[in-house]
Amino acid sequence: MWIAVLDDDPADAQGIRTTLEGPSYELRLFSRKAELAAALRKTTFDLLILDWNLPEGTGLDVVTLVRRTVPNPPPILMVTARADEADVVKALEHGVDDYLAKPISPPLLLARVRALLRRAFPAAAGSVERYGDYELDLVNGEVRFEGEALPPLTPKEFTLCLLLFRNANRALSRDYIASSVWGWNVELSSRTMDSHISKLRLKMGLRPQNGVRLSPVYGFGYRLETLNRGGET
Repeated sequence: MWIAVLDDDPADAQGIRTTLEGPSYELRLFSRKAELAAALRKTTFDLLILDWNLPEGTGLDVVTLVRRTVPNPPPILMVTARADEADVVKALEHGVDDYLAKPISPPLLLARVRALLRRAFPAAAGSVERYGDYELDLVNGEVRFEGEALPPLTPKEFTLCLLLFRNANRALSRDYIASSVWGWNVELSSRTMDSHISKLRLKMGLRPQNGVRLSPVYGFGYRLETLNRGGET
């Protein structure tokens, strides 16, 4: 999971990183609104953690930006020294998903983050996940369409397939896909990813006639859209 943290206080930002960063979470720290806004145009994040008071405006300005410009925006946690009830109400009404007052309690921060991510990305139950007419067998790494087995996928192709379906209708950046499928520290060429996408599209019949469309998002990455079988969203 990718988490963006916007906080101009280096100590608080580092405290959040120390609490959260590990095998499950990759954090990127920002101290200015413009830096985060630029990153959002290139990178997919699963959660945003925002301070209220910033050198150039407020965290609420960022909430407005995200809600207006990011399709299927990630959950937003406000972490701030402003703890008055009126401030909490204002932030929640503005579109913040949860609110945590400073000084930061590491156990509480971790619990809030986990709760937000569980709600936004619920874990699938069982060994088979179904998306329209597609069935993904998590045990055997197989995919079926309308009950019929599709050509075998390599482990990387299956991981990529699962990532795309679990994030259907959400634009995923290239670096997000690369880290999720190939790992954080792997140097991956664009050609390798594009080749895997092309093979996956062909093997699985990812086209509007089958209720899905896998498309590039210019300058960003890819998005798998779910459609009616007639090809309409």
